[in-house]
Amino acid sequence: MKMEGIPFQTVDWLDIEPTVQPGLTGEVRSRTRHFGGIRVRLVDYSPGYAADHWCSKGHVLLVLEGELETELADGRRFHLKPGTSYQVADGAEPHRSRTATGCRLFIVD
Repeated sequence: MKMEGIPFQTVDWLDIEPTVQPGLTGEVRSRTRHFGGIRVRLVDYSPGYAADHWCSKGHVLLVLEGELETELADGRRFHLKPGTSYQVADGAEPHRSRTATGCRLFIVD
């Protein structure tokens, strides 16, 4: 990732209107900004959320609140708590997430 042509700026994420998408269960609310070719999001998963697809997009994901379980296509599972992140490259390892409690994430991709 190369960050070029992005002037210094601040973002009040709560001022951005979220988009809402259903999961297999629950829903995801995403507040999104684009900076050059970089997408940055504040994401809230509702309690009981489960992704309805495998994702192959690379991310840097940081759990801010709640707990997240991420499953890889090979069956490995990772339990993330606040302050925990994962990093994965585009096309490297398909993954999908779920949360029993709900969670807030900060994602850069």
